Amino acid sequence: MVGAWVIVGLLVSVAYPFLRDGTPVAAFFYNSFTVATLAAIVAGVRRNRPVQRVGWFVFAGAVGLRLFGDVTYEVYRQILHLSPFPSLADAFYLAAFPLLVAGTLLVARGRLARDWAGILDATIISGGLSLVWWVFVIAPMAADASSPLLQRVIGAAYPALDLLLIALVAQLVVRSGRLTVSLGLLTVGMVTLLVSDVLFQFVPTFAPEFEGVVAVGWLLSNTMWGAAALDRSSRAPAPRAVVQARSTAPTLGRTRLALLTACTLLVPAVLFVQGLASGPGKLNWLAIGVGAVVLFLLVLARMSGFVVQVQRQAGQLEELALCDALTGLPNRRVFEERLAGSVAAGNAQVAILDLDGFKDVNDRLGHAVGDRLLAVVAKRLAGALREGDLVARMGGDEFAVLLGSGSPGAMTGSPGAMTGIVERLASALRKPVEAGGHELLIGASIGSADGTGTRDAGEVLRRADIAMYAAKAAGGGRHRGYSDDLDARAGEQAKLGAEIRAALDLGQFRVVYQPIVSLPDGRIVSVEALVRWEHPERGLISPAEFIPVAEQNGLIVELGAWILRTACSQAVVWRNEFGEAGPQRMSVNVSARQLAEPGFTALVAEVLAWTGLAAHQLIVEVTETAVFGGGLAVQAVKDLHELGVKIALDDFGTGHSSLGLLQTVPVDILKVDKSFVDTITMAGRHAVIATALIQVSSGLGLMAVAEGVETAEQAAELYRLGYRLAQGYHFGRPVAEPDFLGTRVAVG
Repeated sequence: MVGAWVIVGLLVSVAYPFLRDGTPVAAFFYNSFTVATLAAIVAGVRRNRPVQRVGWFVFAGAVGLRLFGDVTYEVYRQILHLSPFPSLADAFYLAAFPLLVAGTLLVARGRLARDWAGILDATIISGGLSLVWWVFVIAPMAADASSPLLQRVIGAAYPALDLLLIALVAQLVVRSGRLTVSLGLLTVGMVTLLVSDVLFQFVPTFAPEFEGVVAVGWLLSNTMWGAAALDRSSRAPAPRAVVQARSTAPTLGRTRLALLTACTLLVPAVLFVQGLASGPGKLNWLAIGVGAVVLFLLVLARMSGFVVQVQRQAGQLEELALCDALTGLPNRRVFEERLAGSVAAGNAQVAILDLDGFKDVNDRLGHAVGDRLLAVVAKRLAGALREGDLVARMGGDEFAVLLGSGSPGAMTGSPGAMTGIVERLASALRKPVEAGGHELLIGASIGSADGTGTRDAGEVLRRADIAMYAAKAAGGGRHRGYSDDLDARAGEQAKLGAEIRAALDLGQFRVVYQPIVSLPDGRIVSVEALVRWEHPERGLISPAEFIPVAEQNGLIVELGAWILRTACSQAVVWRNEFGEAGPQRMSVNVSARQLAEPGFTALVAEVLAWTGLAAHQLIVEVTETAVFGGGLAVQAVKDLHELGVKIALDDFGTGHSSLGLLQTVPVDILKVDKSFVDTITMAGRHAVIATALIQVSSGLGLMAVAEGVETAEQAAELYRLGYRLAQGYHFGRPVAEPDFLGTRVAVG
């Protein structure tokens, strides 16, 4: 509807100059479109029900008054054959000006409010333009003694009221807040109206043949106003929050600065132009002087506000540079500066706290809950300290505490001071935290250190950090003070991490494959890929030794990707070589760290496409602990399952909530843990769990694989209980090339 209206309005505007202005046809054409504009505004208000509907009705009243003026004007000119100026038409025209301004301000109310910088800018712009208008148009017209007084008064009233339009347009142009389509159309209409009004002051005198062209601007104004009312954005409430936020920090860009500068320079420009045109003795000193003073005061107020704003923002930036935005605590920079002073004074005692389970909260409940949790924890930590102590957020979920030497009764230099503070901190964290409708229990691993034997603040932080990781490695929720043996242990882990990096680069890792067989015939149906590290000096290093280190330093992501590519490539080789006799599926273990990688599913899809292995021929094995926390890990498993990859739950029955996981995680295979297989041949209750697990898997339509089968008796009992897949040393150890065509190890 809006588009159709604009097209009609543009066609009317283009066609009007070709009609003879002052003829009945032209008058009917022009006034009919004004009537249509009124109808469009009323229809838009009824259709969109804008919040500021009063403003639209006031605006419609202004358009109606202009319509009465146009009709009266034509009656004087074409029926009575009298001069339409001055006449009753002028009363309608002049009365329309305040209604136009009032209606526009009401419609734009909320989008223009409280933007004091914008109001000052608009006042400066309109003030400069008004000075020009007054000196060169209004004053000469009012001073023309050759015209009757009424004609001079009415003639000067038009440009005087145009000053209102100048001020209004200036305010609309420099306004703050979101520019809606409706308000934009309304602004364009006011601009075209103002341009036509200004031209009309000169055209009748200097170029009367172009009066019809001037009327095009008024027709375009009606077009824009009708479209503004019809557009659906007119219904939107005024975005007060946006305006208020922006009004506290108005921008002073190059365009606006150039416009303000040009308007302030209009005062000397008027002096030069009027002085050259009329001579120095005929300068309008009063108007120019008043205009100069007013503009000077306005610019002074604008610059004062700008300076105050810059100073306020500078202060805010300084606070932000020293304060953590989320928690309000001092940040790492402040902490390190205070720590350096304490180390220099010889009384530094530091504790590093890392929240246990915070990542799970973020993954399961979202970052908003995690942020709320951090804010509550920060407040509790600050409340647990003494006067003079400092707590800072170092980043993520890590906090640091520095004992202050000025703390009353602190005995800062004694180990007992830190022990007491740690107890207070731990006590503050024991209470549940309410965040996002959830009641969360959170603990912290705490490491502490002092400045004994060092004057390096970084070394004190490093010691506390090592102690914190030792506390976390011991199970979390504990406090560990620094000691020299932690350095040796950390050094060994760091060395091993560096060697893992080198082993990846030098190709020291290899993949071996353990058969998974069908019962009772012992036929190999799939294999599980396992990694081995053949160190050139230390020999074979157990995965139990290097996998945790790779998990901690992140190299497990690269190592796991290499294992995945190698295993999938080997599966395709065996399929081509052995056909149906070869393994039908390749099973690969995936860690929690890998599942948390955003691009893991894409990596699997890429490897499958690169090797040519079908998705259903790949089994991804995950542990219960890897997916128990939910979040990204569970989503990754779901994405893999949708890709067609089979999902196996490893070590089933030993995790946090095995049966519950089967409802949230898409699982195809249960791998029953070795601990349930070891005692399966013993009498009594030992076989109860293994029996229950095969019943669960059968009831859910899942495959069950018994792990760790080491004897024929175990295999036979598993088969009797209903197991049809098994894995263990009885069927084959992990080797580079399992014997797919050799003698089968049968059951029974």
